[in-house]
Amino acid sequence: MEEKTMFNVTVDGEVHTYPRGTSYQTIAADFQDRVPCDILLVNRDGKLCELHKVLDRDCSLRMVTALDKPGFQTYERSTVFLMLKAFYDVAGRENVERISVEYSLSSALFILARGNFTLDQALLNRVEARMRELSALALPIEKHSVNTDDAMEIFRQNRLIHKAQLLSFRVNSHVNIYSLDGFVNYFYGYMAPNTSYIKCFGLELFENGFVLRLPAQKDPRQLGEFRPSKKVFHELYQSTLRSQALNASNVAELNTTIAQGNATPLILAHEAVMEKKIGDIAAEIAARREVRFVMIAGPSSSGKTTFSHRLSTQLRACGLRPYAIATDNYFKNREDTPRDENGQYDFEGLGAMDVAQFNADMVRLLNGETVDIPVFNFKKGAREYNGNFLSLGPEDVLVIEGIHCLNDQFTHSLPKESKYKIYISCLTTLNIDDHNRIPTTDARLLRRIERDARTRGYSAQATIKMWPSVRRGEENNIFPFQDSADMIFNSALIYETALLKPYVQPLLFGVPRDSDEYIEAKRLLKFLNYFLPIPADNIPKTSLMREFIGGGCYHV
Repeated sequence: MEEKTMFNVTVDGEVHTYPRGTSYQTIAADFQDRVPCDILLVNRDGKLCELHKVLDRDCSLRMVTALDKPGFQTYERSTVFLMLKAFYDVAGRENVERISVEYSLSSALFILARGNFTLDQALLNRVEARMRELSALALPIEKHSVNTDDAMEIFRQNRLIHKAQLLSFRVNSHVNIYSLDGFVNYFYGYMAPNTSYIKCFGLELFENGFVLRLPAQKDPRQLGEFRPSKKVFHELYQSTLRSQALNASNVAELNTTIAQGNATPLILAHEAVMEKKIGDIAAEIAARREVRFVMIAGPSSSGKTTFSHRLSTQLRACGLRPYAIATDNYFKNREDTPRDENGQYDFEGLGAMDVAQFNADMVRLLNGETVDIPVFNFKKGAREYNGNFLSLGPEDVLVIEGIHCLNDQFTHSLPKESKYKIYISCLTTLNIDDHNRIPTTDARLLRRIERDARTRGYSAQATIKMWPSVRRGEENNIFPFQDSADMIFNSALIYETALLKPYVQPLLFGVPRDSDEYIEAKRLLKFLNYFLPIPADNIPKTSLMREFIGGGCYHV
């Protein structure tokens, strides 16, 4: 049979013909003027492909830019590679002991660097200048498939010990590594074809490290605003120190702990750390005698409900009597709920809440009156009053959980001293290795996929599909108020991804290959492959993770 030499490529419904072996970078160049920023990848019939790959079949292509999540991740990853190469060039490879990309902060990545050099802005300016030199040279970022043992030896020689340790748990005999002008590294995910694609970045000193500033996804052509939450950063940094103390700051260390049969001591130690933190928060609330309202808010799947129960237990231990109130019971009746730009009910915005009634009821409670607390009937879309009367005694506090609890507009009538505000989020500090971080949103998405499947019967596809909308609501209604909190509580658990793996993996395999959500499902599956699983047997019944996997002692 004669081998086909020309292939049909469909882009935007138009059919174009290209010879076999044409690179996707060449094809993308023909359509660059149709999109506002650089094409970084192509989506070939539902599969992401790097631009160095070549045409070998008839196909449909969609151009992927940094406006798309996979494209933005590719840009971030490629920029980190460029920064590392430049840093080693400027400081001298022999002088660099360790550079670790820790976590995301306000359109930037926080990075720690250790070695025989002085980390100051002058050094960073030289590194940034070197990055721009390398970008102007359009140096190729080359991908190589090498024997896993050979890759481990390369990383040992370059003092990238955690990368070598991570690969020791890899089943496949080969691994893909990337090289840039002789600098070799391993990255989880796709890369840009050459350095000329990396144009928008900056380096600045920050705290005891520095930040690599990046563009915002909504406009990849200019740097995003850098306005980090100092409170969130402090909690992230403290969590990093705790992870290091437990010898589990990256996946390689976690896998080693699991493989050696020491997962249970790690689990119990981290749970003890979390319980102590909750106890400390309760003690601080009890010491502030004027506090009557404990306001708890955080993004989706942060474990707010279990946290509220555990905090209430600790408040009782401090001599207080906590009562739970859900702000959902103060939704406006359905006919009064505002709609968004698409004509759908907007349940996320403050306009969906009956702010006036909530404040009136809370002020009456504060004044010693008895109040009939409503219950919202979601089937009818209306508030109901069923004789749920409440009054506050001298030792009583209300534990109130809801999306707007940090927003003072929601509690405008309550005296500041009567409120204690807690921001809870799953602030992941565990990374795959020094140069491949785990986004906090990934940890929360995995939690939600399992909980949605278990409690609501949702498929992983449905959860992934609604996730961008959930994230937009958080950006608008929660994150802007996180610095107003009296306390930041990090609900991330070092071991949770290893725990969730056996639960979530089968759900992700159920996402249809021809769906828009398949690319994200496949990315998460590849991510889970790095982890050794752990069973749920020794997870305490009070653990925040029980809110997601079930089997807990709280009614959530």
